[in-house]
Formats: sequence, C-alpha cells, structure tokens
Amino acid sequence: MSIQIYNTLTRKKEVFKPLEEGKVKMYVCGPTVYNFIHIGNARPAIVFDTVRRYLEYRGYDVNFISNFTDVDDKLIKAANELGEEVPTIAKRFINAYFEDTEALGCKRATAHPTVTENIDTIIEFIQALIQKGHAYESQGDVYYRTRSFDGYGKLSHQSIDELKVGARIEVGNKKEDSLDFVLWKAAKEGEISWGSPWGEGRPGWHIECSAMAKKYLGETIDIHAGGQDLTFPHHENEIAQSEALTGQTFARYWMHNGYINIDNEKMSKSLGNFVLVHDIIKEQDPQVLRFFMLSVHYRHPINYNLELLENSKAALDRIKTSYENLKHRKELSAELTDHNEKWLSEIVSLKEQFIEAMDDDFNTANGISILFELSKHANYYLMEKNTSVKVIDAFMKQFEEFFTVLGLTLEEQELLDEDIEDLINQRIQARKDRDFKRADEIRDELKSLNIILEDTPQGTRWKRG
Repeated sequence: MSIQIYNTLTRKKEVFKPLEEGKVKMYVCGPTVYNFIHIGNARPAIVFDTVRRYLEYRGYDVNFISNFTDVDDKLIKAANELGEEVPTIAKRFINAYFEDTEALGCKRATAHPTVTENIDTIIEFIQALIQKGHAYESQGDVYYRTRSFDGYGKLSHQSIDELKVGARIEVGNKKEDSLDFVLWKAAKEGEISWGSPWGEGRPGWHIECSAMAKKYLGETIDIHAGGQDLTFPHHENEIAQSEALTGQTFARYWMHNGYINIDNEKMSKSLGNFVLVHDIIKEQDPQVLRFFMLSVHYRHPINYNLELLENSKAALDRIKTSYENLKHRKELSAELTDHNEKWLSEIVSLKEQFIEAMDDDFNTANGISILFELSKHANYYLMEKNTSVKVIDAFMKQFEEFFTVLGLTLEEQELLDEDIEDLINQRIQARKDRDFKRADEIRDELKSLNIILEDTPQGTRWKRG
C-alpha cells in the first residue's frame, strides 16, 4: 500500500515518494503571533500534526518545520495600542500558542523558527534575488519582479494577466508593476527595524517562509502545507521567490486544508463570530475539539457550532467507554487459553482498513469510522460470557494505536477522593440490598458533583460529566 496525497499544484492525487527514502521534509506555515489563535489557526495545526503522526506511524523520519511570524504590521499595531515592545507581545503569544496547541494534542515541530532570528538569512536571500534580476530596490523598499518568473500562477492555476493583487500586496508608485510584491519594507518612524543594504527596515511577509524553508530543509522540500487561504498570494509568491533563486522545484507536494465556518457563516471579527481556541478549551475538553476537526476530511470545509461540538464529545465518550469496558473486563478476568482467532482476525482487518483510509490522502473522517467499528466489535465481544485476555489486549492495543495516530489520548481517569469513593461503595451495597431509593439518592448526589455512573455487566463505572 502506498500513501496518496492530493497535490494542490497538480490538482490530483499522487503517490507519495519523498526525495530521500524513509525521510520527509515538511514545512507548515505558522501563525502571526499578535493574539491567541482562533479555530481557523487550530485546524491546520491539528491536521498537519496528524499528517506528521501518520507518516511517522508508517515509518518515516519527519523533519517538521513550522514558523512564527513575530514581526509584521499586526504586531506593530498591537504594540502601539498596548504600549509594549513587539518582541514582548510576540513572546507572550508564542507561549500561548504552545499552550493551546499542546492542549489540542499537537506535538512541537522539529524547529519553530522566527522571522527575527533569521533576519540575516532573509537579507542574503533578497540580495541573491536582486543579483539575479528578480528583485529591485525602490526608495528603501525591495520588490520582487513577479513577471520575471515564468511559472507564476501555477499553484493557484491562474495566468499572470488574470491575477489581481492579493492580500498584503501594496500598490504604489514605488513599483514597476502592480503585481510586484514587497520583500523588504523601509522602516517608518518609531517602528522596529533592522539594518540592511537598503537601509533600516524589516522583511515582507512572503520572503520569510522561502528563506526559512531553504535554511532548515534545503532547496527542495517534500511537503509544504497550510490553510487554503494561503494558496494565493503567499504560497504562490514563495514558489516564485524560491524557484527563481535556486532553479529547483521548491516543494513537491502542496497540501491545503479547507475553511472553517461558524454556524454556516464565514468566521470574521466584524460578524462577532470570531472564536478563540483559548476560550473554547476553558469550557470544553480540547481533545473533543481535535476529534471534531478530524471528523471531516481536511480538504473539505467544516462548520463549527456548539451543538456539533457536543455531538463530537458524545461520540468520543462512546469510543472511550468501549476502551474502559475492555480494561475493566480484563481486570476482572482470569487468563484464558481460548484466544478466539476470529476476533483477532477482525482486529487485524480493522487495522488494515484504517491504514487504507489514511493512505488515501490522510482521510481521518474514514479513519474515525474504522475507530467506531473497532468500538462496536469490542462491545460485541464483551457480550460473550467467556473472554480471552489475549483478545482484550489486542483490542486495547488497537485502540491505543489509532488514538496515537490521531493525536488523541486514552488517559486514566483521575482518582476519586475518599468521600466520593465511599458514596459509590454505599450505592453498590444499596443495590445489593435492593434499597433502590437510597441507590438513586446517591446517584443524584454524585451527579451534583459532576460524577456520572454507568452500571455495566462488568460492574459500576464512573466518568466526569
């Protein structure tokens, strides 16, 4: 079986063949760190963390780079409004990013380079473009000659004459052409800046990723990824800069995740539906948000609302309950010799189906469907009178394997304090004594403490509501 990736560049699925056998060089555009991340930022973080996890699961050594834009117009504006220095704000929200994404189950990248620690690298890149005739200085700014690169438009599948000036492209009389975009911005009074051959200034947005990708991964990378909104102009401009400089293919596979809507409307501050991850995970288990994000194929748009999130919580709880029931049965069972090859074969088949789903352009939606099938099979198995520890272990291992690939956790529930343990034991005894009134009273009391009881054939289990 081979992994297939939908390549935005070719608009088709392609068999994944990295440049170096067994190794993957992957670059994912990170956030501009002027505020807490919103759920639009969370989706690529979750999606491409899962891609990385799956590639590692399939045996690849993944060099995963994701940058931080720690200086730009938004950061400068925030610094002016708050009366703080740009680096102070950037550091605060880089830390907040790690806090939020790690709560969502995202592993840290191999490296998280920032713009400010790579100024010299960016300047050298710009100088080389000027020397090759692909860029020019104008009144302290430096611009890229867009029409100097014959392949411009190949990622967004537009001809250069049809293209309109995209986001963050400034039009003014400093440019030779309206499609030219800025590589270096001359400093305005009071702005943070660095010295350069063209005077004090700072990098433009697009150049940073080209320079850092080359520095950390080389001239050609295997996978470049980010949100769909980055296809044009950001990624288009990265291709133009990088390939004009090196003469090599910049990225062999381009991956882009779909948009997020809030109650079927585009998320925006003006509509008042701007949702921060920092706020969501105060009220909801962050694992539920991750599960929700992965329940739709990454290239498709996804609609967010609280009802859908609650549905995801219920679904994830059902799966975890299956795992907990397996664990509970194992603790109560003796070692049995009847291993029941039929069930072991079913587990192997489900693993193969999961791999088939994920090999097909990392289809986590279908992968989660297989996880539900695993849960259903486990539930059926536990209905049998005699069960095998070996089969239970095989089910549990497969749950753990799928959860690891998807970045989800099957954590042990925290211990109850002695008072709550005592109440549960009292309720168990009341049921034995057929004092169902007292048993119900204890259940209600525990419910008020956010403890939900489940009476199963394996005994009474609990979970937090």
